[in-house]
Amino acid sequence: MGLTSKTVLALAILAAALLFIGTIVFWSRLARPNWRAVGGRAVLLLATQVAVFAAVALAVNQSFGFYASWDDLLGRETGQGVVVDHSKGAHRDFRVLSTESVSVPGGHMPRVGGQIQKIGVVGKKSGITSPAYVYLPPEYFRPQYAKRTFPVVVVLTGYPGTAKALVDKLNFPDTAHRLARDGRAQPMILVMLRPTVAPPRDTECADVPGGPQTETFFARDLPASLAGHYRVAPGPGGWGFMGDSTGGYCALKIAMHHPRAYTAAVGLSPYYKAPVDATTGDLFKGDRKLKREADLEWYIKHMPPPDVSLLVTTSRHGETNYGATMRFVDLVKAKAPTRISTIVLESGGHNFNTWRREIPASLEWLSQRLTDR
Repeated sequence: MGLTSKTVLALAILAAALLFIGTIVFWSRLARPNWRAVGGRAVLLLATQVAVFAAVALAVNQSFGFYASWDDLLGRETGQGVVVDHSKGAHRDFRVLSTESVSVPGGHMPRVGGQIQKIGVVGKKSGITSPAYVYLPPEYFRPQYAKRTFPVVVVLTGYPGTAKALVDKLNFPDTAHRLARDGRAQPMILVMLRPTVAPPRDTECADVPGGPQTETFFARDLPASLAGHYRVAPGPGGWGFMGDSTGGYCALKIAMHHPRAYTAAVGLSPYYKAPVDATTGDLFKGDRKLKREADLEWYIKHMPPPDVSLLVTTSRHGETNYGATMRFVDLVKAKAPTRISTIVLESGGHNFNTWRREIPASLEWLSQRLTDR
């Protein structure tokens, strides 16, 4: 019986109920002042608490899809995702806060391992200030590449998320380093940050009327700021966007809305319509146009198809976005010149373990679609 099986949940609830009733029934019989009675009470209490916790955890997991299977829960799901293509100036807005090495052999030397820089970006047009981590590949520091520009991938977490998790939990720098070393991807600059650039509000990467101009920050401020400091590829052909969950939705939306800024985007377990809830507040202020355009299914149906490549990921068991993803894929396939690819795992929940299985293939896919000039 699988982790998400309703039978498993029902058995867990039944076990918790029986143990609770048993504790009430047998408690008076175990009231004697000897070690056996005390031990019996302790066992009953512990077993009841464990059963109740298990039932609650299983129910929460079914509701939010954190883990899709026992192997997923225990970290034993290791099968890698496979991409299936369905295609027919100035530095005042930027500062380096700190640097660190990449956790690879010889990583303390930038020419061997590259370097991770923590930066602060100030958006001139949006007025938004946000920290980010930038991974520079080893080639960036080698003399023979001194005049070369590098493709860029902007990487977002989910909400609320932390940018540091992209470095030490999802291992983006290590993965990019390994792929380039093995010849599976070209050296790329990664810019890692969270979509919550106006914390604690979840803006869903929208330009909120009278509020944070998050879409402007990602579409205009961030590329301009990076281009003023790093040797990055000019033009949209060298820029990609990638993210998980909320970050995945943002990546797809920004690329679709701004194909002159980004040529390719990856959504890891994305959704396709901005929610409006307690974390977002009123995102659209009654503006029906903004609300419609934030719905990616509506956008691909009614707006001119953008000339971008999109990759979306899901799993048949464990992800709640499977149906929506397949529907979105079908819509995009009929809307050239927009191109669509997928990674569909057999099993995988909405969690880091699943995304770690999809990231290598996704970065490789992006590398094939980005140029350094």
